[in-house]
Amino acid sequence: MARESELTAPDDGGLAALARQGDRGAFAVLVRRHQDRVFRFLRRMLDSRDEAMDLTQDTFMKAYEALPAWRPQAQFGTWLLQIARNAALDQLRRRRLVEFVPVDQALTLADAAPTPEQRLATSRRLALLDRALAQLPAEHREVLLLREIEDLSYAEIAAVLDVAEGTVKSRLARARAALIAAHRHLTGEPGDE
Repeated sequence: MARESELTAPDDGGLAALARQGDRGAFAVLVRRHQDRVFRFLRRMLDSRDEAMDLTQDTFMKAYEALPAWRPQAQFGTWLLQIARNAALDQLRRRRLVEFVPVDQALTLADAAPTPEQRLATSRRLALLDRALAQLPAEHREVLLLREIEDLSYAEIAAVLDVAEGTVKSRLARARAALIAAHRHLTGEPGDE
């Protein structure tokens, strides 16, 4: 159940402004509002629950420390994802390994009661999609995650990646094409070559 203060709390911008003035309670509300999204993004980028948990905490610590530099015209959630993205890329560089985190196996079709055969087929399709995504470079994975999983707009993705909207659109087009090609390669389907 939401706390009464959360029900009457201002929007993210208002809470961030209060947190900049030293209101720790306002920052705690921001953490509660955004921690799941930040964790989910990091987990999929890193394929490690433990690393994602650590980096989620680090993201909020860095955000708190950087609040004086936060620009009120920037959306707080987008700014947080930018901090999380930088942390994930740093971690991937440290590993010198780029992997994709499998899509959560809890995803199911919208069917009210899929048959065991349907569940098996869905599980196989998701596993194949995971394998195809694993073959993509981090630049493609992150733009696909931000658009398709996190449902961010082009403008929000541009803010997270610190690039122009046109760059987001072209990266997304290349990422989708690469995903289709990787999927076709794995399934043996002929391409448009």
